[in-house]
Amino acid sequence: QVQLVESGGGLVEPGGSLTLSCAGSGFSLSDYAVGWFRQAPGKQREGVALISSRDSETRYADSVKGRFTISRGDARSTVYLQMIDLKAADPAVYSCAATPPIGGKVDFVPTLQYYDYDYWGKGTQVTVSS
Repeated sequence: QVQLVESGGGLVEPGGSLTLSCAGSGFSLSDYAVGWFRQAPGKQREGVALISSRDSETRYADSVKGRFTISRGDARSTVYLQMIDLKAADPAVYSCAATPPIGGKVDFVPTLQYYDYDYWGKGTQVTVSS
């Protein structure tokens, strides 16, 4: 069964930093495009960052551009979301999602829409508070 596992969430003060990790359980993320999404209570799920299946492209939501960085580890089995300068608007459950390349494309670039992704993790909580 394909599963994603997130880790790295926690409590941080405003202006602080966290790095989230996303790994595949029972499979490797090496050939998958991966996105990070967040959902706060009462709000819609928001796609915040994605990395294409061969890492040629990364994209970010305007709300996090310049503060969040998505990357893939050297072994390509883990995808990270580095978050700096965390703000009061950032607390949410952060989930990673993955999709294999489609359409015969080696380097597949999805969008930040949830329906582009086939596999999801359960999420990790990020709280920003002083």
